Amino acid sequence: MKNKIIQGNCLEVMKTMEDSCIDLTVTSPPYDNLRTYNGYTFDFEGIARELFRVTKQGGVVVWVVGDATINGSETGTSFKQALYFKEIGFNLHDTMIWEKSSFNHDPRRGRYKQFFEFMFVLTKGKPKTYNEIKDVPIKNAGKMVKSSKRLPNGTIRDYGYIKMGDFQARSNIWKVNQQTKSNGHPAIFPEKLAEDHIISWSNEGDTILDPMCGSGTTLKMAKKNNRNYIGIEISEEYCKIAEARLQALPNTLF
Repeated sequence: MKNKIIQGNCLEVMKTMEDSCIDLTVTSPPYDNLRTYNGYTFDFEGIARELFRVTKQGGVVVWVVGDATINGSETGTSFKQALYFKEIGFNLHDTMIWEKSSFNHDPRRGRYKQFFEFMFVLTKGKPKTYNEIKDVPIKNAGKMVKSSKRLPNGTIRDYGYIKMGDFQARSNIWKVNQQTKSNGHPAIFPEKLAEDHIISWSNEGDTILDPMCGSGTTLKMAKKNNRNYIGIEISEEYCKIAEARLQALPNTLF
C-alpha cells in the first residue's frame, strides 16, 4: 500500500490498513462546508478513531483546521475536534497557528481580520521524533552573552557566558505564504507548511499518510524528503492531479 494514492472513502480505506503502521499524518480536512470538494462529505469521528488505530506509538497527527462564522458566531468546530481527539486517546501535544499571508476583510462583520488556522499536533503517547527547525536569526549572533534562569524560589541561577549561534528555533506560530497558483483543487495546501511538519515529526524512510490528500501536497513533500507516503482521496479528479504532481518528482528513496 505504500507510495500509492488510493481512490476511495478514507474511512473505509483506513479500515483495511494494519494497526500502528503510520508514523505521521499531515492533513487539512474539509470543515464547516467552506469548500464544496465536489460535493463529498466526511465522518469526522470515524476518521479520528481510525487515525488513532493506524498511528504508531509515538506517532503524530497534524490536523490543520479552522472555523467558519455562521449567524454571527464562530462554529468552534476546531476545538470540538481537538477535544474529541483527546477523548479517544491522543495527546494534544501542541496547538500551533498557521498565519496566512492574505485574508478577506469585510468591515461590516464587526470583527478583526481573520487570517489564521489551527494546526493541532496530536501524538499517540510521547512523540518519538522531533527535528527542531532552527531558522530564526539571532540578534546577538556570534556574541558572548550572560545566561541565567529564575528558579521557582525566586532566586537567579547564573550559568555564565555562552556564545550565541546564528539561528534559534522558531515559535509555534508559522507564517507561511498561501499558494497562489491553482492546481484544480478548491483549497490549495502550502507546500512549505506540509514540508516543515514532515521534517519536524518524521525521519527518512518513515511512512506519511494524508487520508484526504486532495491535490497531493503532503504526498509530494513526503516523496521529496525521502519518506514513504500513502494518500487517500475520494475524488477521481483530485487523484489524477496528485498523481501528476508525484510523477513530476524524481525517485530518490524508492
